[in-house]
Amino acid sequence: MIYNAPVKEIRFALNELAELPSICSLPGYEDCSVDLVDAILEEAAKFAEGVLAPINKAGDQGAKWNADYSVTSAPGFKDAWLQYVESGWAGLRTPTEFGGQGMPALVALATEEMWCSANLAFSLAPLLTLGAVEALHHHAGDELKAVYLPKMATGEWTGTMNLTEPGAGSDLAQVRSKAVPAADGSYLISGQKIFITWGEHDMADNIIHLVLARLPDAPAGVKGISLFVVPKYLVNADGSLGARNDVRCVSLEHKLGIHGSPTAVMSFGDEGGAIGYLVGEANKGLGYMFTMMNHARLGVGVEGMAVSERAYQKAVEYARDRVQSRAIGSSDPAGVAIIQHPDVRRMLMTMRVQIEAQRALACVAAAAMDRAAQHPVAAEAAKNQSLVNFLIPIVKGWNTEQANEITSLAVQVHGGMGFIEETGVAQYYRDARITSIYEGTTGIHGLDLIGRKTFSEGGATALALLEETRLVAAKLAPSQPKLSANLTAAAREAERCVAFILETFKAQPQLAAAGSVPFLKLMGIVLGGWQMGRAALIAQDKLAEDGADTDFLSAKIISARFYGDHLLPQVSGLAAAILEGADSVLEMPENLF
Repeated sequence: MIYNAPVKEIRFALNELAELPSICSLPGYEDCSVDLVDAILEEAAKFAEGVLAPINKAGDQGAKWNADYSVTSAPGFKDAWLQYVESGWAGLRTPTEFGGQGMPALVALATEEMWCSANLAFSLAPLLTLGAVEALHHHAGDELKAVYLPKMATGEWTGTMNLTEPGAGSDLAQVRSKAVPAADGSYLISGQKIFITWGEHDMADNIIHLVLARLPDAPAGVKGISLFVVPKYLVNADGSLGARNDVRCVSLEHKLGIHGSPTAVMSFGDEGGAIGYLVGEANKGLGYMFTMMNHARLGVGVEGMAVSERAYQKAVEYARDRVQSRAIGSSDPAGVAIIQHPDVRRMLMTMRVQIEAQRALACVAAAAMDRAAQHPVAAEAAKNQSLVNFLIPIVKGWNTEQANEITSLAVQVHGGMGFIEETGVAQYYRDARITSIYEGTTGIHGLDLIGRKTFSEGGATALALLEETRLVAAKLAPSQPKLSANLTAAAREAERCVAFILETFKAQPQLAAAGSVPFLKLMGIVLGGWQMGRAALIAQDKLAEDGADTDFLSAKIISARFYGDHLLPQVSGLAAAILEGADSVLEMPENLF
């Protein structure tokens, strides 16, 4: 199944909406330029289209667990990983001092979209490795960094996150894995972890597990969790691989989707204790792990958008080729391609405009990450960090929730053939489903959004973004009055909901919580409208330039209009549920369910 990387769309989002030139001017990114990024996008597109996309369907067969606790990766994946590493893609965003290229998060996000669209299961291995690199780079001592980061930063070794346990789930306060100090300064790790993405495989020489565990004298709850490096193979003093550590994959989960990504049950210390090394200080592991959380959650938001893009492309291809029924209103009995039927057009446009809005929000969040990390003015860095903190649960939650809808619409466009696995679109539907679950369910991100990201700062970032939205709406008024009115009305409803959260979160927390996911979705739609409005304004200006890409820019304006007509009106319904519907969420007695 063909994948065409949407390079033109990505370039527009990077350059115009996320303002890439300003990112390249930040300290530390002097080697980055618009021309260099253009070249990166073109080469990434070739790799995604030519190497990753062709093995996506084969990957749906899944990885294979073996009786010796090893795992054989899905067909073609090992060769693809070797090409990925040899081509330098693994080091695009990793630190230069450890062999990486140190590109901005914004640039890396653009390539990650292509990997995720082409082959979502494969893309999870580099995503997790990058997260592990970040955690070690920020929090490990120099000795650990010197041993592990040079190989991880270039993709020769991969990394994992080991958080979840059978009895803990998302409540990490319940982590029970143990870490016992050894005489040589290392620790003996024991316990079991579940849902470990790429926990075991044959693509790299070593796998570096980051494991949450408790020391013997650790305080209860989240304040007693430490972070440890537990390698699959111990590393000798000269950097060569030594003995196999006491860690094994005891099984692989049988999943609904992402079959090519082995999801492992990992057992540590079955034969006396897996050797691990403390990262940073004792009992601060959860905070260290959250260093990688923002990037990981942004990455999952990109996954949702990217698999939606792949499903959209498949639906468009089918709608152009499938001939069914005469055109509505035509007396000609000849059948026409179903893309000419209004309801098919509605479905395709619903998919398209949400993907455009999601890509824009993800890029804006990544650019804010780069500014927060590198801006020389402390106040600007802090402002951008607040923006990152607010946008992450929205990008993660809204993008992935809508991925379920978008991939479902792609199946619907195919009609009965969409329900047949051989057609291929069902894989995207199945693969998308996990994205709104892992790295925190949408419910968790909804609570985070109303609590830490809205109430705790008095709604400052939320209201500032809504003011930005109103300003865009005002600029649209002369040329796009209906879109302007709809965007203004949506921002007004969102402001009412922010006020409701500020009033109820502390006094009536269950009422606020009952509307947390609707609020997340509402903010996704409104801020998506903010970006679609910006895109329309930019497109209008560029259409007046000599040599303008008329088709592309006109499509941007049409997409914004459709978004205003069909997505923004949903805000009033969500606002009603938030403001007036909480009581009925809580009213039903538990015994009547």
